[in-house]
Amino acid sequence: MTTPQAKSGRDRLIRPYAVTGGRTAPRVQLALEALVSSATFASMDPASLSMLSTEYQAIITLSRQVRSVAELSALLRMPLGVTRVLIADMAAEGLVQIHQPSLDAGKPDLNLLERVLSGLRRL
Repeated sequence: MTTPQAKSGRDRLIRPYAVTGGRTAPRVQLALEALVSSATFASMDPASLSMLSTEYQAIITLSRQVRSVAELSALLRMPLGVTRVLIADMAAEGLVQIHQPSLDAGKPDLNLLERVLSGLRRL
């Protein structure tokens, strides 16, 4: 027996990969720790924002504060692969900016490792 609430479009379950058109990999390499910031939130009028998908709107709103791809995925309660595809698409459209970590030929940042070690010692 279904309740009227369960029939509404808002409560309907949508498969996560339906949002990406079935794509499972972003068009560009996107690190989990890459930082994402909303490039257009301040300049977008509410009418333009409402024309975007609910997922795009949520990402734009959440990325008003710089956040990592992994953090956005957790906040959206969306699989990481789906979030990466959406963010890469949004970056291609100029809706968000991606700040990739710079890794010198795959070597870890010595300064970062020293800070982590120092933090662990304080524990």
